[in-house]
Amino acid sequence: MKVMYILDSLNRGGAEMLVLDVCRNARANNLDLTLVAMGGGDLEKEFARSGVPFFRLNRRRPLDLRLVRALRSLIQENEIQIIHAHQAVEMLHGYLATRRNPGVKLIMTFHLCTADAKNRLALQLLTPRVDANIAVSHQLYQCLKNEAGLDTSHRFHVIHNGVDRRRLKSSGNHVREELRIPADAFVAGMVGNFYADQRKDQPTICRSLPHLFSNVRNAHFIFIGDDVGGATEMQKCIALCRELNVIDRVHFLRKRCDIPDLLESLDIYVHSSVNESHPLAVIEAMLLGLPVVVSDIGALLEVTGSGECAVTFKTGDAADLAGKLIPLVKDHGRRSELAQRAKEFAIKNFTIERHIAQLLELYASL
Repeated sequence: MKVMYILDSLNRGGAEMLVLDVCRNARANNLDLTLVAMGGGDLEKEFARSGVPFFRLNRRRPLDLRLVRALRSLIQENEIQIIHAHQAVEMLHGYLATRRNPGVKLIMTFHLCTADAKNRLALQLLTPRVDANIAVSHQLYQCLKNEAGLDTSHRFHVIHNGVDRRRLKSSGNHVREELRIPADAFVAGMVGNFYADQRKDQPTICRSLPHLFSNVRNAHFIFIGDDVGGATEMQKCIALCRELNVIDRVHFLRKRCDIPDLLESLDIYVHSSVNESHPLAVIEAMLLGLPVVVSDIGALLEVTGSGECAVTFKTGDAADLAGKLIPLVKDHGRRSELAQRAKEFAIKNFTIERHIAQLLELYASL
């Protein structure tokens, strides 16, 4: 089977990192893959070196008929049998490019439940017309059915995201030295951008820190992520930490490329959120053998085995988070046992090899 992935941009994000991991592991897992990008981004060089044929186009308007014609030519020249996209704009162009070739199968992966009016309209058009839709978690599947108003009774499948464990190898960068954090300090952290719609919930972590720091004198917290789409949520969190008099032990690192090094510097990974689909950052922390503490929302419970592989706290409840963190910080044995359980669960369920195997099974069924 000859498969073409289409990405709208190559900026660093959950869907882009998933596709990059797929590209890097395609050949070793018998996936004949071609990648087309409709725009650039900070991951472009990595995609170009990923080991799959790579074509870079430029989308100039929301619906670019010139790009549709270019896609059609690439599909024919490379004898593509399956188009796989991750956003409505990508699939719309792929759908139009294959109208004259109904033998090409179309697959669309959903990473989010919410969409603006324009994308909702496109999804309503495309969902019943593609050959298969993928939700990256059972929680997302239910959201698409119950909240997004999509007909999920036909052509819908659940395939969890996967992570390439080799990508998580540390480069040896000493993050604690960079941040001037004492070697004996206890460090927790979270990877996640700051969104205007507040899908992530970093403020709850900030509000928990005074209690944590008063009980754990050498504790620090690291936030990895930046404001996205004009958001100012990170600046609000910085102001909140100043107001709470904890800013001297809280580190806001904005966007970083050395995520494995940052995760390796942590003792505990904390993920506070109100809206998730299938968070790669939590999986990465689990694969690296970190104990994880997560909000008790459906997607985070799903990724941690119904919460069996993590400590869970009531979403949005800073006091509950602090109350769960403090005894965990003081119990090394419990942290080690929790980390081992999380790592085993992630290896069993969320490797890139398992993800590609499930994709191949779906492709073959079409």
